[in-house]
Amino acid sequence: MLALAGLPLFFMECSIGQFASQGPISVWRMLPLFQGVGITMVILSTFVTIYYNVIISYALYYLFASFQKVLPWSDCFSWSDELCSKTKIVNDCNTTYNGNIIHANYSFLTANNLTCINGTITYKPVQFPTEQYWNKVALQRSSGLDETGRVVWYLALCLLLAWIIVAGALYKGIKSSGKVVYFTALFPYVILFVLLVRGATLEGALDGIEFYIGRESNITKLMEAEVWKDAATQIFFSLSTAWGGLVALSSYNKFHNNCYADAILVCVINCATSVFAGFAIFSILGHMAFVSQRPVAEVVDSGFELAFVAYPEALSQLPVSPLWSFMFFFMLVLLGLDSQFASIETITTSIHDINPSMMKKLRGPITVGVCAVLFLFGLVCVTQAGIYWVNLIDHFCAGWGLLITASLEIIGIAYIYGGKRFIQDIEMMIGKKTNSFWLWWKICWFFITPVLLIAVLIWSLTTFSNPTYGSVKYPAWGNILGWCMIIFSIIWIPIVAIVKILKAEGTLLERLVSCCRPAANWGPYLECHRGERYSHMVDPKNKENEIPTVSAIVYKRR
Repeated sequence: MLALAGLPLFFMECSIGQFASQGPISVWRMLPLFQGVGITMVILSTFVTIYYNVIISYALYYLFASFQKVLPWSDCFSWSDELCSKTKIVNDCNTTYNGNIIHANYSFLTANNLTCINGTITYKPVQFPTEQYWNKVALQRSSGLDETGRVVWYLALCLLLAWIIVAGALYKGIKSSGKVVYFTALFPYVILFVLLVRGATLEGALDGIEFYIGRESNITKLMEAEVWKDAATQIFFSLSTAWGGLVALSSYNKFHNNCYADAILVCVINCATSVFAGFAIFSILGHMAFVSQRPVAEVVDSGFELAFVAYPEALSQLPVSPLWSFMFFFMLVLLGLDSQFASIETITTSIHDINPSMMKKLRGPITVGVCAVLFLFGLVCVTQAGIYWVNLIDHFCAGWGLLITASLEIIGIAYIYGGKRFIQDIEMMIGKKTNSFWLWWKICWFFITPVLLIAVLIWSLTTFSNPTYGSVKYPAWGNILGWCMIIFSIIWIPIVAIVKILKAEGTLLERLVSCCRPAANWGPYLECHRGERYSHMVDPKNKENEIPTVSAIVYKRR
């Protein structure tokens, strides 16, 4: 998925953002008919930004909870119930009593000092302390989406802190966030390395590693559409492709920056980091399985359960566990902030493109205002039903929306704007390249990537099932709301296309053709970079030329 979809899209988005020095909406001056794709990207980024900072607030809460001599989730304390246990609890079994074989519960066995007959024992469905702490203490989770409950005040404070950090880092735009990212991007490697070294020295670490990449890996999972959809989502999220974030950030690059080298380097490092992190995580999970005398498969979870249930349980079994817990959750916070910076920059860059002069004067207050509004929207996600909202938005907005925007983006640029023209634009920035250099990229852009993305999209839609959180099903209105969110996100694609066609001049065919051609103000932002190819270009600050007219096209042809 990285080589066939992530890398080709990363190189494409990095190139168009750097070439035009525009955000994810204004960059579609290259193909006005598809400008709705840029709007959809920004809306999807907004939805995900709301709940993603909630996840950071979870990590902040656990980070602060780690400042205790004994981790509060290390054992079944006062907040737990009778099902909380680190070991299996016998429910009933067959035993010999007065010469007869009877079926008895555990209390009868202990009262009469009896032992179970091998192979007849049934166990109670127990929960680890970390699982009950996550549900009962951290989330104060309600029974479902229908039961909103109250705002969990300490999560709300952590959410506020997360937004204050984001607003402070981005207050001066890319200049301030660029300095912060040096720390937030590099320091997690130090923590990962320390966790890997510690994990590798623990008993059972090899079992965890073998489960990760060895004979216990479940290859049959590759036959499930949901796995491929999740893989695409993860690649897009980690690389910021199809969200608009990559276009927004690359728009700040120097025109002649080697975006090709950047694409290769970032994607390789990203993939290598994921593999490296897997070793650090699964080595400690292997130790957890060894201590609890269970198979690794039974202690491994995914999503929230991996970060806030399984791994905290493994960390609680280490010597000096508060230190390791602090380091792990500090790393999660830093990694989350990196992604959040890109998402907010997507939104603010789009605002900048709408009114550059206002944004230049009021960038700080506007950034703070955006963060404040998103904080208010996020409060529903820190109620007792908050985790259900987070899961609902993630299920609908972070999957299909990305596949749709990515598919339209690559089809629009490769087939309508023109792959040859796009390659010539890139060569204006990085220099002339041979045909053999472009062969792989042409194959991906014209065939492999769009076919793969559309196939995964159709496959996942045909195998769709309503979202659940654990065993909790969503009410009908929750599923309808999820569909409304994704429809609201993508409906701007046809709406904007229709508006562009209506505003163009000529017959319907002439209008359609004109909207499939670059606007008169499309091209390099600075005049010194336009060369002969874009010598006719009008000032990109002039928004009157965003919808090309037939007369304008005829004039250019002459």
